This record gives sequence, structure tokens and C-alpha cells, in this order.
Amino acid sequence: MSNVAVEKLADGEAVSLRDISATQWKSGLAAWLGWFFDGLDLHLYTIVATPFVAQLLAMDFKSDVVRERSSWIQASFLVGWALGGGLFGRVGDRLGRSRALMLTILTYAMFTGLSFFATKWWHLMVFRFLAALGVGGEWAVGASILTETWPTSWRHWLAAVLQSGVNLGVMLAMLAGYVLLTLLQLPDRSVFLVGVLPALLVLWIRSAVPEPSEWKLAMARADHDQPRFIELFQSPLRKITMPALLVCASALTAHWAFMFWFPQQLRNLADVADWSDVEKNRLVIVGITLVMFASIGGNFLASAIASRIGYRVAVSTMCLAYFACMALAYSVPRSHADMYVWLLAIGVCQGVFALFTMYLPPLFPALLRTTGAGFCFNIGRIAAAFGTVFSGRFGEAGDYRVALFYASFLFLLGAASALLLPELPIVRRKTS
Repeated sequence: MSNVAVEKLADGEAVSLRDISATQWKSGLAAWLGWFFDGLDLHLYTIVATPFVAQLLAMDFKSDVVRERSSWIQASFLVGWALGGGLFGRVGDRLGRSRALMLTILTYAMFTGLSFFATKWWHLMVFRFLAALGVGGEWAVGASILTETWPTSWRHWLAAVLQSGVNLGVMLAMLAGYVLLTLLQLPDRSVFLVGVLPALLVLWIRSAVPEPSEWKLAMARADHDQPRFIELFQSPLRKITMPALLVCASALTAHWAFMFWFPQQLRNLADVADWSDVEKNRLVIVGITLVMFASIGGNFLASAIASRIGYRVAVSTMCLAYFACMALAYSVPRSHADMYVWLLAIGVCQGVFALFTMYLPPLFPALLRTTGAGFCFNIGRIAAAFGTVFSGRFGEAGDYRVALFYASFLFLLGAASALLLPELPIVRRKTS
């Protein structure tokens, strides 16, 4: 090993993968798997949203009532996600990252599974809200674990790898939907049983993943004098919290308007009007899979940009790209074949959300890290929740093209807000 490598290891900085300790690998794997199953849980509902809600309401899936109820269920999920980020953020800062990670996974696994038993539309809304508490908390806890255990110079690429876990989880949800709904032709509700699988991960985390030493040290130094939540809105943290809230709220509102309504828009394109429900389900699964496949490439593209020009400008640049692709995609009516290319382009732009993973947590002190990052990123989902319902009102008989077009303009606000955030030092990984 070179002298550079020895010096870096002396400072606690690993130079290559062989220098990563067993504890770091376990922490990284736990965070990645948590996010992987997050992605699975996120889109099980998206696959069956309108047909399942239509079944619960005993109405045609093109009904305005079905549209409204399905959007309120998605809104409840996003609100729960936001609240879960704050709730489990405090749990992670006070009780430890590993303990909080276990609680978040158990929460979203249990209530996703219970969604199978919904017999009224509001049953499903309650179960999705409670599942979302765990999903929102897992984001903040997982990001903090990696921030505190892996080398700083690896941060950009860790963000891409972690976010790709979400994308692969969504693709697993699509595979599950294809097998259960298309091949086996089981009832729509059957997809929710797949969401119970993450509960098995908790048994391994409990025995294998220790609390990060940085959190232990911070707790020992703080003793009983721990920072309060209100400090996020006081100087000097206020200059971080406020623009972070703004960029997250605007970007997530536009993003979730797209993620929820574009599958419904695919079902109602003019050139697929005569397709069967099974064929339309297949189209939705293909569409979401294309977006997720492209998103994985987008994660690494965004990370490469951030490693060169910094997080702040990279976030702004990716938001501008998302706006351009989404606005152009829905500016005019298109066929389902034409949409494939645009969905790939939009998927690449979703790499912007990989940047928040490793950008937000280090901006906050250790004992406010999961609270601050979780609150700022996830509270934006409350705006996204109401944005999803509001944007759906632009839909007419299942056509959400205009709603998606107007929602894209929120990325302009996100791009401007990102420039108000502070920048982290660019630390490049040295080789041995």
C-alpha cells in the first residue's frame, strides 16, 4: 500500500474497497437494503391505484370520484412520509441509528401487508399513511448511517448507489405486479402482500449492525444537554433549513405529481383505449420500469456532476433538466410508443434525488442530523401530497397531460432555491 494510502487510513479514510471495514460494509448494506425495500413499498400502490380504488368504491375507474379518492390516498401516504421523517428522525438522534432503522422497516412492512385486507377506500388510506411513517423515517436514518460510517470522499458515489437501491426496489415491485397481476391474474390487492418481505431484514440488523461511533461520541459529549428541534429554525441553522425546505418541497411536489399521474395517463392514452385491463397493466409496468432503469443511470450521472461542480449547482442543473424533459413530454398529446423515449429522459433527471441523500445530512450537526435532513427532505412531501390532489383536478376523464405539464414548472423554483444552500467541500477519493 502506498504512503498516501497509509496516511489516509491513519486519518480513518479508506482508499479502496479492500480498506472498508466489516462494520462499514454491514452499515452500508443495511442502509441500502432499507432503501431497496422502500422502493418496493413506494410503488405497490401506484401499480393498482385506480383499478383497486375503483373496485373498493364499486365504480368505473375513469370516474372523477375514483380519481379524487385515489389521489387522497396517495396524499395521505406523502403526508405520512413527511411526518415519519420528523418522527423517526428524532428517534434516530436520541435512541440510535440502528434501532430507528429497525423500527422504520417494521412499520412500513406491517402496514403495507395490512393493505391487502382493506375493504373500504379509507381503510387503504389509513394503512398507506401508517406505512409511510416508516418509509419517511428510513430515508433519514439510512442516509445518516452512511454519512457517519463511510469515507467523506466516497459520498457522491454512495448517494448514487443508495438511490439506486430505491430504483431497484421499484423494479421489484413492477416484477411482482407483472407476475401476480398479468401472469397469475390474481386480484389487485395481492401486490400488497409482497410488502411484508422487509420485516425479515430486521432480524439481521438487530444482530449485525452496530451504532455508528460518531453518534455514540456525540451522545457522550452532549450528556443530557441535547439540541432541540426548534434550533433548526434559529441562527445559524436557519440559513440551511429554510432553503432546504423550499427546494425539497418544490422538487418533490413536481416529482410526485409525475410519479403518481403518469401511470394513470398511460392507461388513458388515445391509442390504447381499446386495450384490455391486463394489457394496460402491462403498459404501466413497462413505463415505470423504464423510468426506474433510466433513474439508475441518472443517479450516477448526477453524482459525477456533483463531484465536479459541487452539490448546490448540480441540484439546480438536474432540476432544470427535469423541468425541460417533463414540460416537453406533456406539452402535446403523444402515443404510448412516443412516450417511451420521454420516460427514459425523465428517469435520468430523477438522479437529482440521489444528491439529497449525501448532501443534506452533513449540513446539520450530529445530534440534529437525522432530524434536520429527515424533516427538510420529507416535509416537502406534505406540499407534494396536496400538489398531487390539486394537479389531479386538471385531469379530465383520465387525461392528466395538462396537469403533468403545469406541475413541471415547480422544478424551476427548485432550481433557484438550490442556489441558496451552502456548498460542501469537494473531496475527491485518492487511489492507492
